[in-house]
Amino acid sequence: MMTRRTTMSLGVALAAFGLSRRGAGAAEAFEVTKTEAEWRKLLTPAQYAVLREEDTERAFTSPLNDENRAGTYACAGCDLPLYSSKAKYDSGTGWPSFWEPLPNAVGTKADWGLLGRRTEVHCRRCGGHLGHVFNDGPKPTGKRYCLNGVALVFRAA
Repeated sequence: MMTRRTTMSLGVALAAFGLSRRGAGAAEAFEVTKTEAEWRKLLTPAQYAVLREEDTERAFTSPLNDENRAGTYACAGCDLPLYSSKAKYDSGTGWPSFWEPLPNAVGTKADWGLLGRRTEVHCRRCGGHLGHVFNDGPKPTGKRYCLNGVALVFRAA
């Protein structure tokens, strides 16, 4: 039976968990920094929600899922090249997926949520949220960088 004390303790624990999760990446400094107003002016509402608020676009909605030309995928926030088309594959998940980023392109951090711990992937230059990386990808790395297409810009070779 849930008592008032149990309910209050659970609420405090969840609030502390949420605050610690948000604060985990706050101390990291990035080369490209902008105010919230500057980001909102630069990005579309969907890009802002994903890159700056760590939202997730709906599966199977990104035109980049069907992009098969040779080229590079860059950050929609700062245009840093992130992934080569050579590392892209169809994971069947509904989001653009890659087995490897370009050197010195992305950073990662623990992302604690209701489903447990995942590993968040962000642009190493502006800190923009890209998606998550999982250990169920193809060879040679075994990684699946599952990314929001709205966080990326494709540059054909």
